[in-house]
Amino acid sequence: MSTDQKNNEEEVDLGSLFIIIGRGFSKFFNFIGNIFKGIFHGIISILIFLKNNMIKIGIATIIGGVLGIFLEVKKVNTYESELLLEPNFNSTRQLYDNVNYYNNLVKQKDTAGLATTFKLDKPAAASLKGFVLEPIETENDIINSYNEFVSSVDTTTIKSYTFVEFKKSFTEYDYRLHKVTVTSTQNDVFDKLDDIIISSVVNNKYFNRIKELSNKNLNRTDSLYRQNLTQIDSLRKVYVEVMLDEAKKQTNGTNIDLGGEKTTTKELDLFATGRQINADLKQILSDKATKYEVINVISNFQPIGTEVKGLTKNKAFLLALLGGVLMILFLLLRRLNSYLSSYNK
Repeated sequence: MSTDQKNNEEEVDLGSLFIIIGRGFSKFFNFIGNIFKGIFHGIISILIFLKNNMIKIGIATIIGGVLGIFLEVKKVNTYESELLLEPNFNSTRQLYDNVNYYNNLVKQKDTAGLATTFKLDKPAAASLKGFVLEPIETENDIINSYNEFVSSVDTTTIKSYTFVEFKKSFTEYDYRLHKVTVTSTQNDVFDKLDDIIISSVVNNKYFNRIKELSNKNLNRTDSLYRQNLTQIDSLRKVYVEVMLDEAKKQTNGTNIDLGGEKTTTKELDLFATGRQINADLKQILSDKATKYEVINVISNFQPIGTEVKGLTKNKAFLLALLGGVLMILFLLLRRLNSYLSSYNK
């Protein structure tokens, strides 16, 4: 009797469990369904709103487009050209400061200052409409900088300063390449600008002193490594001669060489050292190629600029879009105002 009662209790417990699970699934699917219903209702409400106010939105868009066409016709064509630079010796910040100074002259419409700075006539100086300097952002620059950082500090510092933290502290000044974009209403003024922009940093005495010391250090290290390679070649020849002499002794059967293995090991060590020095020399040559100047010019301004075009630059498109958006906002505000008025009642 007690066994039947126990079985009945277990069946009741299992039944209750299945009911709870079923209710849980039902609530979950209802929740998902309500989300899709809400999305669908929102889309339909937007479509109904656009349908009911299509004429008003269309008129506002047309008015904006007409005004934009008028301004587009009267607009003076603008041109732009780019200068790609690789600053060295932490001169990037100075470059940014200089370009900001040029841009401030443009904003203040200081034609005389621009003409003096870039040695231009007044019409050419007045044609300059903007200077923009921005980094060429690549993940490789961050990784390479972190590898250099890791190789220059001890293990304890590395553990307390992760790559994520290093990446957060990486600024626009730390990227390798930087692009200067100049906008002008004249298309043939750009090739007169790059020398001035570059020389404004290159002529800095501090950066020149660092450049000279760096180049002297690279040349001295290069000379020392080459001397070491010559010495290694001489030692290798000596070890080869010793090995040949030992081999002759073994052939005559008069001696048992116990030092031949050590001689071979020393020769292998010299070979490994020579390979490492050659790798270091390759790195030095790379450094001399990239750090010979304060600023490396990757590409100059094009003599003839490119006309600034595109949908996002077209005033007719922008004002038409702005007119439509403003009308939609106005209609929404009216509906909100009506709702609030009725809510108070």
